[in-house]
Amino acid sequence: MKRPTQVDVAQVAGVSRATVSFVINDATDRRVPISEETRQRVLKAVEELGYIPDTRAQALRSGDSKTIGLIIPDMHNPHFWENAEGTELEARAAGYHLLLSSMELNTKYGVDIFNDLAGRRIDGLILMGLILERSDEAKATLAHLHKLKRRLAIVEISDRPNNDRDIDCVLSDYRAVTGEMISHLVSLQHKRIGMVYGTATPELAIDRFEPYKASLQAASLPFDPDLVAYCGPTLEDGYQAALKLLKLSPRPTAIIAINDLMAISVLRAAGDLGLTVPRDLSLVSFDDIPVAKYMVPTLTTATKDAVRLGREAVRLVLARIQDPTQPRQKIYVPARLILRESTGLAPSAD
Repeated sequence: MKRPTQVDVAQVAGVSRATVSFVINDATDRRVPISEETRQRVLKAVEELGYIPDTRAQALRSGDSKTIGLIIPDMHNPHFWENAEGTELEARAAGYHLLLSSMELNTKYGVDIFNDLAGRRIDGLILMGLILERSDEAKATLAHLHKLKRRLAIVEISDRPNNDRDIDCVLSDYRAVTGEMISHLVSLQHKRIGMVYGTATPELAIDRFEPYKASLQAASLPFDPDLVAYCGPTLEDGYQAALKLLKLSPRPTAIIAINDLMAISVLRAAGDLGLTVPRDLSLVSFDDIPVAKYMVPTLTTATKDAVRLGREAVRLVLARIQDPTQPRQKIYVPARLILRESTGLAPSAD
């Protein structure tokens, strides 16, 4: 069975195809006198036939696709899915669709995504700044995409406060809140504070690592490179890194995991070694993914409010679509520390 057309709707409603078009697109602005009775006949015919407007044709007529692209760096991390959730909620509320891609922190694949987007009809693009931090080629390809699509509104979600790229951005970083974490652990008399640094590349967590070192120094605690376990981003990577730290003598009494996924690995490693959190080991991390408040114990963590970041990014896209000539816009969303059950007094302080 062929898909119903506006001509079919017009025949059932007993009106012209132009009338059907005006009713469906709600585009009369009272310039074309269509009675309420006629409008209802058209809408009834639409329902009877199951007519669905061709969004591609509408986009060609209006010049707008009502579509926003979103590129996330890692589809396995729930933190980025929360970004996507906020983006979709705000886009849908404004009548836009979301086109989602993941570059899996693969530079070549990321460039391919930009090239693919150049051939698609999108009105806006949201991406994570770390995608651009990792590749000059990705930056150049994005610049080319922007040149090809002069009307394209681009917004970056960034953790670099000194970001000077000439595109709108939503900023949030963990620098200040990492200092709060260290202060919290020091107040609980922890002196050996380790870190599980599980990322695809080291630069992805600089906003946690640099203040970790600086805050230890500010608390008159030495930075010990042996207390930093570098590893990949998977749960197994984090588990092996945590075992390495926890088998040190003396072992750390507290561990900062670079994100909540790594914290899950640390918790498992501690349990396998017969250690209890927080009695034997305090544990803190970042992102506050949904499972963090359901873990045993519940996880002390920091949040950027990923859903809000996604919403704010869409608002910037829509504002740029509305006024392409406005000055560069920045929105800063501060991170905050959430104290839960996974931190306690250092064992020697009991």
